[in-house]
Amino acid sequence: MAAEAFWTPIFVSVRVVLVAGALAFVTALVAAAFLKKRRFPGKLALETALMLPLVLPPTVIGFLLLVLFGRRSFIGAWFESLFGQPIVFTYLAAVIAAAVVAFPLIYQTFVNGFEAVDSDLEEAARQMGASEWQVFWNVTFPLSCKTVVSGGMLGLARALGEFGATMMFAGSIEGVTRTIPTSIYIATESGNMVFAFYWVASIIVFAFCLLAAVQRLKAKS
Repeated sequence: MAAEAFWTPIFVSVRVVLVAGALAFVTALVAAAFLKKRRFPGKLALETALMLPLVLPPTVIGFLLLVLFGRRSFIGAWFESLFGQPIVFTYLAAVIAAAVVAFPLIYQTFVNGFEAVDSDLEEAARQMGASEWQVFWNVTFPLSCKTVVSGGMLGLARALGEFGATMMFAGSIEGVTRTIPTSIYIATESGNMVFAFYWVASIIVFAFCLLAAVQRLKAKS
């Protein structure tokens, strides 16, 4: 039982982080590609709004997610009528919370990588008749591929450490939404310092491996 109690939050975290990381990766890639070099009124406000989860307190993010996806919201009511259960306090809620906090870090890394690509190469592709999306997928994206991978890994690391928004929006249901950070909090509160120590060690190892991979990619590029 002790081994199962230890490994369950780790398995939950891995399932949440992988899905949340993929969701944040795709949305950040689309947003960065769409906004790249586009000029329109309100672009600065939009980009600022996309970066807000990076600086807002986790409790604020959790509250906003409850407002947007709670049972009284349009999205929450529609989801519950369609699937027969609410979004809050489910695995999906944990994924959404982790994806929201990971998104800004991935998005900003993508933007920096895309802006570092030589604009002369992009312009040459345009002169040869390529559309903007063809320029992006055939020139910009391949030349910034290492940065894109680094951004994805940083997003995974951020999603892995998410606690506040997850606790408010997804709760701490054992085997469903109780991730490593929430398990550490509960174990510490209940005085189970042994389990807390092992979970802290495990999340440090995971985060270290992800950041080491990012640093290796940076060194190669």
